[in-house]
Amino acid sequence: NMIGYVTLGTNNYEAAAKFYDELLSVVGARRFMESDRFIAWAVSPTQPSLGIIKPFDGQVASAGNGTMVALVVNSRDKVDALYAKAIELGAQDEGPAGPRGDSGFYAGYFRDLDGNKLNVFCMG
Repeated sequence: NMIGYVTLGTNNYEAAAKFYDELLSVVGARRFMESDRFIAWAVSPTQPSLGIIKPFDGQVASAGNGTMVALVVNSRDKVDALYAKAIELGAQDEGPAGPRGDSGFYAGYFRDLDGNKLNVFCMG
């Protein structure tokens, strides 16, 4: 693994926390680090984590164009479930779950409540 963790800026900490609590519970992730400006979720403390943060510089959080967080799972059913849960929680569709190309790559794309782009994918 090369990725240790990813943080996404938020302008509505409470709404983002609720969104990710519910979304990431679909894959068994829970909060494992938390402060008044940062929360990180992981399946295990030894695995990569995803966090939300109030920007350290005090400026408005914004989604980076071209920046995307990819969440890996081990089945198409889990891709479908996580993608559907994201949309149910108010995420914006950026491409429904399905095969992409001929490589066995299967993914669904969405933007969270702050406009950050994510996908959930599996191979095979």
